[in-house]
Amino acid sequence: MEAAEGGAPARAPNCLKCEFFAVTWDPDFPRSCRVFAIKSRDMPSTVVFESTGRHCPAFRESPRLKKAPKGS
Repeated sequence: MEAAEGGAPARAPNCLKCEFFAVTWDPDFPRSCRVFAIKSRDMPSTVVFESTGRHCPAFRESPRLKKAPKGS
């Protein structure tokens, strides 16, 4: 992901690829971020941006999604 001035992401990260993203049991608030303790209908990165004016600084790609090198 590209970084803007000051090291912040230049665009909203994909929460579905973040290790801190979780799906909740609550049908009214099905998406969650474990870093910011957010539960919402929207993606947590959208809530962070609307609240702070900055894209989520805590995004970390989930190790489950990292691809193994080819030939392994």
